[in-house]
Amino acid sequence: MPEPRTIRIASRGSALALAQTNLIKARCEAAFPRLRFEVQIIKTTGDRMQTMALNNPVQESTKGLFTKELEVALLDRSCDFAVHSLKDLPTELPSGLKLGAVPEREDVRDILIYRHAGAGTQSKARGQDAPLPFGAPSGAVVKDFPSGATIATSSTRRQAQLLAIRSDLKLVPIRGNVGTRLQKLADQKELDGIILAAAGVRRLGFSINEAGELSGQHVPAGLQAVFLGTVEMIPCVGQAALGIEIRENDPELESICAGLNHPSTHACVLAERAFLRHMGGGCLSPVAAYAQISREQLAIRGISFRNEMVRKGEVAGPVADAENLGVKLADQLGAGIT
Repeated sequence: MPEPRTIRIASRGSALALAQTNLIKARCEAAFPRLRFEVQIIKTTGDRMQTMALNNPVQESTKGLFTKELEVALLDRSCDFAVHSLKDLPTELPSGLKLGAVPEREDVRDILIYRHAGAGTQSKARGQDAPLPFGAPSGAVVKDFPSGATIATSSTRRQAQLLAIRSDLKLVPIRGNVGTRLQKLADQKELDGIILAAAGVRRLGFSINEAGELSGQHVPAGLQAVFLGTVEMIPCVGQAALGIEIRENDPELESICAGLNHPSTHACVLAERAFLRHMGGGCLSPVAAYAQISREQLAIRGISFRNEMVRKGEVAGPVADAENLGVKLADQLGAGIT
């Protein structure tokens, strides 16, 4: 009997990327016990350019920044499939590759993290008895922050939606992994809050209890978190979803993907990605869209902040028409206007 095929899974090496890839690997091993699965870590251009200003609109090289090298590994057959954060995967894939599966989505919401009013002191880095520069009670929302408060986020989508809620806010970029960003919030008095994706926080093992307290390994003391609803903060296209990218015309990989795919999530992200593709922008564009399914109907809401104009829209229709619904929403919001 021939040896079972070893399926090589391409992944970035960040803590979040590996957490996501190992989740998929475990599902594969449970569903296909006769196959062998191994993770192959690949460093991407984005990983090498951590100091690059990703939100700089003149940076054309940002397309595929965190995916290109993984796709090269698929095309040269050194790997068999790649696990991506779907929000990072360009809407147009290289010839010979396709989106094979989209597992069930995590929580799509963003979370606002800030120092709790009762925390008492900052970390030792700022002095044992130094008072907090700003603190808020449990359940604080954006409107509760003081005038001119500073919130850190590098996402143009989040920045635009935050300013639509509170035009007085000062928004600054922030870099680093989740742990680094949390420590910056705890240590830097000029930061009043940060915005993170709930899915990434949860996949890394952090949790938020009923009192809003953020906990987990190496979480600085005194941090509070509140979920932002998808009405006030529409997620980015593909947020909280993982994408399994494979080569075309590989029946074995397609069979594996069939076992990983969540049809409803797949339909929703197809609509969202069609919207983004038709809008003519990538993951750094100040646009957002979120699709949901109810009673065999797919509804997709979107917002665009391009050209200093705010456009909102929503369309709905049969799930089978997902991509056309995304295109229709893009047309409604002024596709092609930059």
